[in-house]
Amino acid sequence: MPETVELLDETGRYPHGDELRAALAALLAELGLGGRELTVVLMDDAGIAERNASDRGVDGPTDVLSYPTSEPDDVGFPQVPHLGDVLISLDTAARQAAEHGHGLREEVLVLAAHGVTHLRGLDHQDEREWRPFLEAQRRILELAGGGAA
Repeated sequence: MPETVELLDETGRYPHGDELRAALAALLAELGLGGRELTVVLMDDAGIAERNASDRGVDGPTDVLSYPTSEPDDVGFPQVPHLGDVLISLDTAARQAAEHGHGLREEVLVLAAHGVTHLRGLDHQDEREWRPFLEAQRRILELAGGGAA
């Protein structure tokens, strides 16, 4: 059986890969998505900026992009084993970590949880819609054993 969480570190710079995979697998299980597969790609600003431009028409890098394998209203959604892909820019994550006063480890965990929440079909257009994102972000930090890196 394939891993629940596949991690591709295109940068070769992220030392907490095993912890990220384990925390995401635990989060997926808590969300009722155990057994679903997830791919997380850690990349640089240039790589994510290219995807941001080609896929969203937005110039420049972003912190996280999510690509569901299928949409929640698709007929086969519950049966599709692969939930989707989450792309994270380590460059942007490092800048945001410094701005927020914590380490890269915590920022990547938060961004991964944010991406998974989008893969569940949720968005954050208003304050009420932010709640599931904030809860997933809080929970993944707990599952990883705390927030500080």
